[in-house]
Amino acid sequence: MIGKIHSFFAGGTVDGPGIRYVIFFKGCPLRCAYCHNPDTWSMEGANLHTVKEIVEKGLKYKGYFGSNGGVTATGGEPLLQIDFLIELFKEFKKHKIHTALDTSGITFDKNNPDIISKFNELIQYTDLFLLDIKHIDNDEHIKLTKKPNTNILEFARYLSDNNKPIWIRHVLIPGITLNDEYLIKLKDFIDTLSTVEKIEVLPYHTMGTAKYKSLGINYPLEGVNPPTKEEIKHAKYLLGVIKNVD
Repeated sequence: MIGKIHSFFAGGTVDGPGIRYVIFFKGCPLRCAYCHNPDTWSMEGANLHTVKEIVEKGLKYKGYFGSNGGVTATGGEPLLQIDFLIELFKEFKKHKIHTALDTSGITFDKNNPDIISKFNELIQYTDLFLLDIKHIDNDEHIKLTKKPNTNILEFARYLSDNNKPIWIRHVLIPGITLNDEYLIKLKDFIDTLSTVEKIEVLPYHTMGTAKYKSLGINYPLEGVNPPTKEEIKHAKYLLGVIKNVD
């Protein structure tokens, strides 16, 4: 089985617990306005790798993982290649490697038995889900990503119902997600989930703009500034990440 991969990064510290070997998959159905990896949207130009090749690469760094590091699949959207992802994580688990999946869950469909069957297999080999909730309001989610959030929220419920650990990730964008109403609504939704271990508030940044220029793509959030420290603290307070803003 062949996977379409963008790149690898050894020594990741922001893609799950501990030190991670990070695998960037090619292909994504979302078009998030703030995406800093537009070069992963298309599967064209991918580097082709077998499961065996990637596992051998990852095992070279096993000594650096310590007690809580491991491997993270990100992208792009790894779920577009779910069959390959299942086999990849299955092999890593044979070596007792912690596996994490950074995903939006956009391909989940609770009404499709074939898809549910594959997800039921995937969760057997995935230790942690880093779930990106782009926007809690469906209409605003469509504006932000070009897709509805229905499957994403259903996926969160599915993970909770199946007792799988979740880290919620939410990008804080002034004028878009930096909004008390939406943040409170997001917190209310998260409170319905029983397996959320952590909420990560990720401040919007503009570090990916150079990629847009090199690819000849207009940057959708031109002129939008990153949130201030005070705005970040306020959002963390509303989401329950911190107890006060003093």
